[in-house]
Amino acid sequence: MGVYKTAFLSIGSNLGNRQLLLQKAIFEIGKRTGEIRQVSAVYETPSWGFEGEDFLNACLELQTLLSPEDLLAKLLSIETNFGRERSEGNNYQSRTLDIDIIYYEKDVINTTNLTVPHPKMQDRKFILKPLADITPQFYHPVLNKDTRNLLQECKDKSTITKQIKRLFKSRHTFFASLEYVAIEGNIGAGKTTLATKISEDFNAKLILERFAENPFLPNFYEDQARYAFPLEMSFLADRYQQFTEDTNQLDLFKSFMVSDYDIYKSLIFAKVTLQQNEFDLYRKVFNFMYKEVKKPKVYVYLYQTTERLLEQIKKRGREYEQNIELTYLEKINRGYFDFLRTYPKENQLIIDVSELDFVSHKSDYETVLTKIEDFALANT
Repeated sequence: MGVYKTAFLSIGSNLGNRQLLLQKAIFEIGKRTGEIRQVSAVYETPSWGFEGEDFLNACLELQTLLSPEDLLAKLLSIETNFGRERSEGNNYQSRTLDIDIIYYEKDVINTTNLTVPHPKMQDRKFILKPLADITPQFYHPVLNKDTRNLLQECKDKSTITKQIKRLFKSRHTFFASLEYVAIEGNIGAGKTTLATKISEDFNAKLILERFAENPFLPNFYEDQARYAFPLEMSFLADRYQQFTEDTNQLDLFKSFMVSDYDIYKSLIFAKVTLQQNEFDLYRKVFNFMYKEVKKPKVYVYLYQTTERLLEQIKKRGREYEQNIELTYLEKINRGYFDFLRTYPKENQLIIDVSELDFVSHKSDYETVLTKIEDFALANT
């Protein structure tokens, strides 16, 4: 069994969505090279040595089993995957991603491809400032000065500005920062399955709708006009009670919450199933309750075509759902989209999963996670 080594890395970007690129790079570094223990704050600095857009820079502490040469090879591969194009010679230029090894333990390395410690770190505030965030007392093995002293003595007078947004050391810590994610969708869209997988993979408290326990549901599918109002009122009372209890009760052993419904679905379904006078009464009760419930930081709507929904409903085999009509599902879809038109854009994400099978195919599940990740990183 190998021995973990500590490496400190500098990352930067001045092209594209810089914050998103840095965050995605951190996830990839952790996935391919080891465990990221610390991430500094993010700093914006002018381009160094050439005319270009400002950079965002940060530093990382990495625990790795890789040798310095193997680590360098992995990092160069990650840069390439992120669109970095290296030119011949030492000319500086704009880049989507730049990753440098600053320290590898206290090793002093001088080879054709790698010099450690980084030979120009003491002259660059955009390295020293974030490095001081995570290892202020680490001594340079050649200069014999710690990071704080190197920063104080640095002659670089470039303006460096600390950013409000932070970077996360792993997907787990990122998802935990979302606090509460709601997975929504039509009947049979896969919201319970996705919410369950996310809760298992990222240590989330799982909040599931108790649909199967509603005594009016089987009767409703047989006679909608007769049972619509008691069904919707029963759902609303049950959802409100469960939702407030589950979202207000903290679980110290879970990182965040994920649910397979948002309580607003009560109004969406009620608008489709109720007569106008019934709906007007229902909405008054609903509005009073809705003010009191916790709202998700990210609202994910899984869109499926109605034909695919019917396939999914048939496949899961709940007897009382087998007579659901395509027109009813279409009305529910329209109801959700009407709602989403009024919902804050920075909190809602629509994912078309009509061609995805995130249960059977890991790549499809990864596609869904990446869409949630990219959206939340850009909007939270």
